[in-house]
Amino acid sequence: MKNNFLTLTFSSIAENVSISRMLIASIGAQLDLSLNDIEELKVVVSEAVSNAIIHGYQNNPEKNVTLEIEYNPEKLQITVRDEGCGISDVEQAMQPAYSTDPERMGLGFVFMQSFMDELKVDSVLDQGTTVTMVKTLHKNNPSLN
Repeated sequence: MKNNFLTLTFSSIAENVSISRMLIASIGAQLDLSLNDIEELKVVVSEAVSNAIIHGYQNNPEKNVTLEIEYNPEKLQITVRDEGCGISDVEQAMQPAYSTDPERMGLGFVFMQSFMDELKVDSVLDQGTTVTMVKTLHKNNPSLN
């Protein structure tokens, strides 16, 4: 079973959230996912990339965010990585409505957990955060064989 692997590293600016959304939507279409599944993928990628830009880097455009996408007929794995300030308490950050920014709803991790089959958040203060999300796919997707 062959894996396809893509890595995109981009500036920590809001305009690049939409590019991340377009990339995951294109991959979702290649995987013959439903429109609903593609919309959910766009949401989780938007949330993860936005978190890196807004919380990880405090909107510092000089920093970089890395988006890695790996997939095969059985699963799709999305990883978003920053080298920002990190999360002091990952468990607390994953609680509904928790946000360090009062302007934000604090539902990003909630969406990631509900739309994906696996969610792993690794964070080290002053070193950054890696969010890994996995979606299980149809095992017999003919477009990937």
